[in-house]
Amino acid sequence: MLAHNEKIPTPKYGGISRVVWHLGKELSQMGHRITFLVGKGSFCDFARVLPLDPSTPLARQIPEDVDLVHTQMPVTEPLPKPYMITIQGNTSDDRDFDINTSFVSRDHAARYGSEVFVYNGLGLEEYGKPRFDKPRNYIHFLAKAAWQVKNLKGSMSIARSAGLPLRVLGGYRVNLKMGIRITFDPRIRFEGMVGGEQKNRLINGSLALVFPVRWNEPFGLAIMESLYFGCPVFGTPYGSLPELVTSDFGFLSNKKSELVDAIMHVEEYDRRKCHEYVCDNFNSMQMAQKYLSLYEKVLNGETLNSKPPRLVQSDVPRYLPWHEDL
Repeated sequence: MLAHNEKIPTPKYGGISRVVWHLGKELSQMGHRITFLVGKGSFCDFARVLPLDPSTPLARQIPEDVDLVHTQMPVTEPLPKPYMITIQGNTSDDRDFDINTSFVSRDHAARYGSEVFVYNGLGLEEYGKPRFDKPRNYIHFLAKAAWQVKNLKGSMSIARSAGLPLRVLGGYRVNLKMGIRITFDPRIRFEGMVGGEQKNRLINGSLALVFPVRWNEPFGLAIMESLYFGCPVFGTPYGSLPELVTSDFGFLSNKKSELVDAIMHVEEYDRRKCHEYVCDNFNSMQMAQKYLSLYEKVLNGETLNSKPPRLVQSDVPRYLPWHEDL
């Protein structure tokens, strides 16, 4: 059983919901019987769907015929079935996590004293074929713009200094959540909370992803989606980025001037190579196979970690350094 507290399929971006959907789909195609316990209003044509009741303990919502529970939510009470947990985000909780917890990148796991991780994978059929011959004349930002750790302000500054139009995928020109932010620059276009074909089309027309995050990025689906469409990534060296974005696929720095200089050479990157990198290493089938190996351990009575994961460094600043030096 796959448990998640949001709807599937996701109506727009919904990164974790998308990952859970494609994990279940791959497992189903391998011959496993899948049950989703997910947000009300969910539907699926390849698996049983049960509505999650947030007011009822998870243990009381697990059907008798389920062999294993894989949840994206914390487990706060004993479960009647073997289980594992995946943490997708960052948390500053200074406590022991469940011993059967996995993470979504090597860096993400290491920050909790663990070595157990599975990279999120894309359902490649959802994205179609990239157009490498299509003219590209803008760069893009892909994240929830209201999250200040995603550093939209830095992305806009990079675009202005590089003299390139910016498409913001994940935000609006007027944003009251960020203390009344109104962006007047006509070269910065806000596309809103896009998903599906609209998101794919916009990424497919972009030169590059600008991703100067100011936190330790756990994984970064935006990175993989952008690389899939042949967009190299220009971001900060925080969290998972150094293990995902090598010199063949982008450039990392926390200095704006260095990122601007690198973007001026964006055409030197091999777009097909970026695409093939994702197809070969970050697809949903590989994700499902790696989770299956963890499921087997749990079903055999083994624990995923030798000791409960716990945050290694609890005094990480809220915003990691960003040097606006132009």
